[in-house]
Amino acid sequence: MPLNYYVIYKPYEVLTRFTPEGNKSCLADYFKVPQDVYPVGRLDYDSEGLLLLTNDKSLNSRLLLPQHAHEREYWVQVDGAITNAAIKQLKEGVQISVDGKIHRTKPCFAEIFAAEPFLPPRNPPIRFRKSIPAPWIRMILQEGKNRQVRKMTAAVGFPTLRLVRYRIEHITVEGMQPGDMVQLSREEIHRKLQLTSF
Repeated sequence: MPLNYYVIYKPYEVLTRFTPEGNKSCLADYFKVPQDVYPVGRLDYDSEGLLLLTNDKSLNSRLLLPQHAHEREYWVQVDGAITNAAIKQLKEGVQISVDGKIHRTKPCFAEIFAAEPFLPPRNPPIRFRKSIPAPWIRMILQEGKNRQVRKMTAAVGFPTLRLVRYRIEHITVEGMQPGDMVQLSREEIHRKLQLTSF
């Protein structure tokens, strides 16, 4: 059975699975891949951006094990004029609830974008309110708890309005549109994810 590797830009409000649930869209509505291919990790229904699809089970386990600590970069639009103090809190780690338990997030990189980043428009767009700023921040994490980024920005007082996973290690969605898919070779995926041993 050949090993297949795909980089996709998951659109907003699409389930990270190939089987539908109720009236929600799923990956099968956008991406045609062999039957044994599945997503590596997850990306929330209301989040967009980079997702890897493969039938290589070893890649799945290596990417998801916490000790491998792969960088994941998120571009996050928040509700309100986020402060440098809030950014400092995000960098140092905040307390969030994970599976009913308190979890302190690991130190991470966070900064405010000087200008709005270039991204495809979201469909539907976020609700625009003239009186309330909605700036963008960049966050780079090395852990991936359930809805972690949203919980982190909420913990410092600036709820997430739009969330795009832009990068995992050296794989990005730069130049891609929601619904786009790129196939990579095993060598390329290992190199870009910095997986040294095959």
